[in-house]
Amino acid sequence: MVAHTLPQQDERALWPALRRGWKRKCPNCGEGPVLHSYLKMNDACSHCEQDFTAARADDGPAYLTILIVGHIAVAFMHIVFVHFRPEPMVLFSMFATLAVVLSLYLLPRFKGAIVGYQWAKRMFGFDHEGSK
Repeated sequence: MVAHTLPQQDERALWPALRRGWKRKCPNCGEGPVLHSYLKMNDACSHCEQDFTAARADDGPAYLTILIVGHIAVAFMHIVFVHFRPEPMVLFSMFATLAVVLSLYLLPRFKGAIVGYQWAKRMFGFDHEGSK
């Protein structure tokens, strides 16, 4: 019986890749953008030519955004309601605005961070060299 082993690959640092992704930059070099519009992925990094065609964030950024925004909004809504007792429409207006603004801010950042995580863990076909 022959044992098959995978070639050893250098480990990639996770936290720098997550930070670069959060900034919507290439997880490999930190220079080129990962996204070319609000949520559209670039095919490759314009600086180091890292291939992004295999990266799939799918619904992960939306789930994380809902999780974080929901917890923040509910906590603040409770505090504001208990201490200030605003009118229902004032409360709704404040927290609808908070939820929309926070969601729009977090969604592309979570997408970049997930792509950075995938790159660091060599998921979805990222090659060993880090380039096309």
